[in-house]
Amino acid sequence: MEFDLSAQPEIVQQAYGYAVQGWELALSWLLSPAAWSQFALLVAAWLLATLISARLKPALQRVIDPGDSANIFAAPRRFVLLFLPLLSPLMAYALTGIGESIVRSLFDSGAVIAFGKRLFLFLAARALVRDIITDPLLKTMGRFILLPIMAIYALGLLEVVNTALTETIVGVGNIRFSLITVARGVIAGTFLFWLGQWSNTQTTQIIAQNEEMRPSIRQLLIKTVEFTIFAVAFLLLMNIMGINLGALAVLGGAIGVGLGFGLQKIASNFISGVILLVEGQATVGDFVELDGGEAGKIVKMMARATILETFDGRWIVVPNEDFITTRVANYSDAGSANRYEAAFSVSYDTDINRVPALVEAAVATHPEVLDAPYPPDCELRGFGDSGVDFAVEFWVNGLDDGPNKYTSDVLFLVWNALKDANIEIPYPQRVVEIKGGLPRAGA
Repeated sequence: MEFDLSAQPEIVQQAYGYAVQGWELALSWLLSPAAWSQFALLVAAWLLATLISARLKPALQRVIDPGDSANIFAAPRRFVLLFLPLLSPLMAYALTGIGESIVRSLFDSGAVIAFGKRLFLFLAARALVRDIITDPLLKTMGRFILLPIMAIYALGLLEVVNTALTETIVGVGNIRFSLITVARGVIAGTFLFWLGQWSNTQTTQIIAQNEEMRPSIRQLLIKTVEFTIFAVAFLLLMNIMGINLGALAVLGGAIGVGLGFGLQKIASNFISGVILLVEGQATVGDFVELDGGEAGKIVKMMARATILETFDGRWIVVPNEDFITTRVANYSDAGSANRYEAAFSVSYDTDINRVPALVEAAVATHPEVLDAPYPPDCELRGFGDSGVDFAVEFWVNGLDDGPNKYTSDVLFLVWNALKDANIEIPYPQRVVEIKGGLPRAGA
């Protein structure tokens, strides 16, 4: 049956031509003894592969599965174990390949068995996407990119589709490119982005676990690896899409001019961040205070700025340049101890010679108060309006705020020690002198 489609669009005519060719091919296979023998070989190969894989898969699983072991080979063995669902279609593909040479020598034809081999590869790709891949992005790529491509390949139309996409040219302004270039760019860009993210995550974990390095060096290595991975991914993508990398020299020059004029602050902050990471004078986890009054624990160091977290949970974004051009007090540098003091007063009726030893012994009982570099030291500070002023100095590893309340704890110890010794903590007192005496009653 033929139809006159001369008045229809070209794409309809091409689709009708392919449909006619497919029908004629299917009809020739149905009427050909060679085709039926190849169909039988495909069925036999699939049944034999299913039988072998059913027997072989449990044995391989017992050999490959590392169980609960955590040695260096455990992770690769678990990774290999994921691909056992591919055993059946790949074995069918291999068995079909062995029988293909026999069929071609007997019938001088192998179109059906070649189709079967491509079909087995499609089934392998389907098992890969359905049973093995768990990452959401890769699973989406497999469903909407890999499986359609493998289906087209199984039907023997991959070359036809590739040619059509290559010959179809689209343009934006003065830029013209083929659809195959766009397709390659989308596929390669998505995969390279995922691969870059995965590689960066794995490398970051490995570097972060190396406690022998200084935290600042670890941060610098992490940022360097991240920049290198995505730079290489970008260059590979440009090469895959066929874009001349020499043309990027003009873009690089324009970016350089922009950095020199309009992006001075960004460039300065970026370089300051690199200097901070190299010198290691302030790193993640340190509690710092800047000249401008910003104070908090460093929770993140980025290319442009550093984030401080205050004790009340607020985040302060501080440009990296401020760490270089202003004075910074680091209370956590190299894990050094910090000194604090708690002030108190006693009554003038007290024998003040007893106070220092009494208070120092009480403060020394606090589990966080250190004996080195100096033990607790109670000092006489002056004679106040209401009592004699003292202060006890003490050293601790940590900061006196947030989760730690050292001064509060020390004042409790001082209060209890003075109360136990019957030493009075005075109320405010004032002496009032009335000149001329008090007025007489009735005057």
